[in-house]
Amino acid sequence: MVEPILRPWLGAFDNIYAIAAVWIGLAFLASLISIRVGLSVALVEILVGVAAGNLFQLSTTAWIDFLASFGSVLLTFLAGAEIDPGSLRRFALPSLGIGGVGFIAPFVGAWAFAWFALHWQWHASQIAGVALSTTSVAVVYAVMVETGLNKTDLGKLILTACFVCDLGTVVALGVLFANYNALLIGFAVATVIVLFLLPRTLRLVLRTLGHAVSEPEVKFTFLLLFGLGGLAAAARSEAVLPAYLLGLVAAGVFHEDPRLMSRVRATAFSFLTPFFFLKAGTLISIPAVIAGLVGVVVLFLVKMAAKFVGVFPATFAFHLRGRQAWYTTLMMSTGLTFGSISALFGLTHGYIDRAQYSVLVTVVVLTALVPTLIAQAVFYPRSSSLRYGAEDPADRELEPVREGGS
Repeated sequence: MVEPILRPWLGAFDNIYAIAAVWIGLAFLASLISIRVGLSVALVEILVGVAAGNLFQLSTTAWIDFLASFGSVLLTFLAGAEIDPGSLRRFALPSLGIGGVGFIAPFVGAWAFAWFALHWQWHASQIAGVALSTTSVAVVYAVMVETGLNKTDLGKLILTACFVCDLGTVVALGVLFANYNALLIGFAVATVIVLFLLPRTLRLVLRTLGHAVSEPEVKFTFLLLFGLGGLAAAARSEAVLPAYLLGLVAAGVFHEDPRLMSRVRATAFSFLTPFFFLKAGTLISIPAVIAGLVGVVVLFLVKMAAKFVGVFPATFAFHLRGRQAWYTTLMMSTGLTFGSISALFGLTHGYIDRAQYSVLVTVVVLTALVPTLIAQAVFYPRSSSLRYGAEDPADRELEPVREGGS
C-alpha cells in the first residue's frame, strides 16, 4: 500500500475547506474520466473512491457522511421521478412481468448462495440478495438517453421494467430490516399521507410561488425528503425507502415542469451524489476483494445466471425477439445505485462486515460494467419498435441508429 499522503496534508490545514477541496477534486476528476471514456460517472466515482481509499487511506467525516446519505436519498427520489407515468401505464403488464422476475430470481439466488455456499450469516445473506437483485436505473437511463432509445417503445419498456425491479429491492430492504414498532406504524401512516398530498401541494407551490430565484419548490421537495427521512431514522428504518415512492408520485409534476427536474438533478449530480459514490468506493478494501476473489466471481455469475434464467424467458413471453430480447436481458442485469445503497446500508447497520461489503460492491460494479458493454457492442437492437410475434426482419437488416455515443 502506498504511504498515505492526503491525511497529513489535511491535518496540516485542519479545516473543512481542505477536506472539501479533496472530495470535490476527486469528483471533478471522475467527471473528466467519465466524459473521456464514456462510462457512467457514478461508476467512475466508485472506482476513484476505491483508489483514494486504498492508496491514500481517504476516510469520511461526519458532515461528509451526511452529504453522502442525503445524496443517496435524493438519487433514489430522482430515480422514481424519472419514470414517465404514461409509459408506466402503457407497459404495465410487461413491466410487471419482466421487472418482477428480474427482481425475484437474483434476490432468491444470491440470498441462497450466500447462505448455503458462502456460509454468511442470515442477515448478511439477505443483504447479498437485496444488493444483487437490483437493476441500475442510473446506468440504464444514461444508456437510453445517450443512444436515443429513451424515445422509443423498447427503451420505455426497459426503463419501466427497471423501475418495477428496483421497487422490489426497496420494498424488500424495508420489509426485511424494519424495526416493527409503533414508530414504524407512524412512519408508514405519515408516508401514505405525504404520498397522497404531494402532487397537489407541489403544484400549489409552483402555481403560487413560481420559479423564484430562491427556488422554493426545490426547498419544499427537500423538506418532504428530510421530514420522512427523520421519521424513518426515528423508526430505525432507512431514509431511502420512502424516497423512491415519493419520486414516483411526483413524477407527473416533474415531467410537466422540466425546469424543476433540471434544478433538482443539478443539485444532486453536481454536489451530493458524488459524495455517496466516492464514499462507497473508499469503503472497498482491495485486500478483502483479493482474499474474496472467488466469492466475487461466483456471486457475479450467480446474479447474471439468475437474471438470464428469469428475464430472458419473460421477454419471449411478451413477444420480444432476437436482439431485443438479449439487449433487454443484459440491461436488466446491470446494477449500481441501489446495489451500492443496499450494501452500504448493511455495513452501516452491522449486518455485513467490511470484507463482505467489499465483495458485494465489487460485484455490483462488475454488473454495471460487463453487461452494459456486451449489450452495446453485440446486441444493440437494430429495431427499437415493439413488434409482436416472430423475430423482426428489420432486427437483422437495419443498421443501428444512435444519438450520441454508446
